Amino acid sequence: MEKVVTLNHDLPLLHFPNSRKPFSIPSPILRISSFKRHKKRSCLASSSRLGFYTETKTVSESHGVIVDNSTIGRRLLGLAAAVSVAVSLSIFCDSPALAESLTIAFPVSRAREVTTVQRTLVEAWGLIRETFVDPTFNHQDWDFKLQQTMVEMFPLRSADAAYGKLKAMLSTLGDPFTRLITPKEYQSFRIGSDGNLQGVGLFINSEPRTGHLVVMSCVEGSPADRAGIHEGEELVEINGEKLDDVDSEAAAQKLRGRVGTFVTIKLKNVNGSGTDSGIREVKLPRDYIKLSPISSAIIPHTTPDGRLAKTGYVKLTAFSQTAASDMENAVHEMENQDVQSYILDLRNNPGGLVRAGLDVAQLWLDGDETLVYTIDREGVTSPINMINGHAVTHDPLVVLVNEGSASASEILAGALHDNGRAILVGNRTFGKGKIQSITELNDGSALFVTVAKYLSPSLHEIDQVGIAPDVQCTTGMIDSLTAEIVEKMNSSVPLLEADSCVMVAEHELEARRSNGTAS
Repeated sequence: MEKVVTLNHDLPLLHFPNSRKPFSIPSPILRISSFKRHKKRSCLASSSRLGFYTETKTVSESHGVIVDNSTIGRRLLGLAAAVSVAVSLSIFCDSPALAESLTIAFPVSRAREVTTVQRTLVEAWGLIRETFVDPTFNHQDWDFKLQQTMVEMFPLRSADAAYGKLKAMLSTLGDPFTRLITPKEYQSFRIGSDGNLQGVGLFINSEPRTGHLVVMSCVEGSPADRAGIHEGEELVEINGEKLDDVDSEAAAQKLRGRVGTFVTIKLKNVNGSGTDSGIREVKLPRDYIKLSPISSAIIPHTTPDGRLAKTGYVKLTAFSQTAASDMENAVHEMENQDVQSYILDLRNNPGGLVRAGLDVAQLWLDGDETLVYTIDREGVTSPINMINGHAVTHDPLVVLVNEGSASASEILAGALHDNGRAILVGNRTFGKGKIQSITELNDGSALFVTVAKYLSPSLHEIDQVGIAPDVQCTTGMIDSLTAEIVEKMNSSVPLLEADSCVMVAEHELEARRSNGTAS
């Protein structure tokens, strides 16, 4: 898992007016190693699939800066610190760059846990100052905001209260997507992005009425699945510890652990009438659990001229690191079964890793197509192109979208639609045209920063607008379909084949096959 995904931009030099050396008075000092600030231009890092070209050049110069004591207040007397932000580049790269070292004086809390949050504050402030998409910082003095928040943290005694101050500072940027998440929340985020964890393969959630922990499902082939644990069973105990008033995330943490270790759980089986029908104990080995964001199926149907045709259906629920490879495997498998057309379902896919979305686009496109345009904080528009792309299949494609399709889903849908590869069916997408960097900070928390906006390859605005489909899934559309397709809604065919948007997609694919038109 990469620790940092950043996109950096030009900045003026940091300057605090009327600065002078602090007095030499013994006091607690916040000590952090030297802070480097880089001036970067965005580009996408090289990928084995996309073949992007990258080049990085760096030129450094140093500037010593001391905060004016009078600006911060009396608590600053003699408190000097070197400020640190370590930025490791992953998806995006820089060219050319400017680095500088800063020395800033701040008051240090006497509470150790608050001091930790103060360090986190400095890291977050530096990253936002360097990368946030709005260089005016919502028309406020961002440097002063750091000073103000540091002083407000000084008298606090708990990390929770200090994090509250930090999050309040971030909220003044006016961007709900620029935010800090706790170490525990970031651990869950990483599991979703990595697509792998060590545990038993149980999905659990709190039942709203009772607050009891209920099994939602098991990962296929996981230890929980092999043990015959079923949906609806109530999880009542883990390793002898009762789970009264334990939330689902805390319980999930107890179930996870190193591969080869065991966890013993107790489950209560609740029958259809809602009464208890026994408690059983199960000892489960922990194993590697792969969370695939891909599910697929083949939909057979008869064409108007009596031929048997096959449509490959692929649903992508999130853009994790394994999304592209999992999809490639699914498509290859369906190609081997003579599938002749495809439906890619992005409905209710909230996004994820932008790189994963671009990798998925490469599976369907050839050549040097533009996948998306980014707009940096200075208004510079830059294309992100494939290099010598080779599609896995050229079969006709329909992409399903709705109001829950956001971010990387919209990048992918726009790339496939604007390059003439796919027809969009469904409803207008969410409209999140922002790209975030994700940086793991020293305390294990993570900072999400909006670093750029994006446009579709046809330069269509997406942020707060969304992407309109070519064909909507409306009742009127269903009524206009062929009798064969409408009949499916009232038959005993699998639920997927009775999905109204899937039926509309099949109708569009058949129309293009009949017209001899490639998608």
